[in-house]
Amino acid sequence: MNDDLNTSRHKNITAQGYSCGRFFIAAMLLTIFACEGRKELLQREIYDGPIMEMDSVFTMISDSGKLILKLSAPKQKDFENRDRSYPLGLYLQYFKDTRPVCTFRSNSAYFDSEQNLWKGEGNVVVKNLENGDELNTEELFWNPKEETFFTDKFVTIQSDGEIHTGEGLTASQDFSYYQILKPSGTLNVLDNQ
Repeated sequence: MNDDLNTSRHKNITAQGYSCGRFFIAAMLLTIFACEGRKELLQREIYDGPIMEMDSVFTMISDSGKLILKLSAPKQKDFENRDRSYPLGLYLQYFKDTRPVCTFRSNSAYFDSEQNLWKGEGNVVVKNLENGDELNTEELFWNPKEETFFTDKFVTIQSDGEIHTGEGLTASQDFSYYQILKPSGTLNVLDNQ
């Protein structure tokens, strides 16, 4: 009888060990396949493109009920980090007391929301509508908080029958004040009228 009891116990232990072994193998396979799925997810490229695109954008921005800026662009792309891109150009009009005082135009533009900084590229033109001064450059930054423009690129400014050239510039956003950081020359323009 003891032999039958020992054999029965041995069969139970073997059956339990066999069940535990199958459970262990199943758990290991599940873990391996789960990790493989995670590796596959980690290896996928993260999408960093626009989350929204708009055509024919026209925006008016006001402060305390007064119009301060009009923005228009053929296309605007918005990104998850709140940055914006204007790949087909940007046109801005700055207002003071309901009348436009300055314009900004570029072939493309980008807004960095973290720095609150705009960057215009390609044939950037800023014009003061009150005195006719006009800035031309290939790259220009606009800081709306400080209400300034700046660049370290070559600039040309037409003002009062003169053309001023140089590298680098700081200017007020209405272009009523500007300073060329490294002036290279001034040309007098004669009017043939």
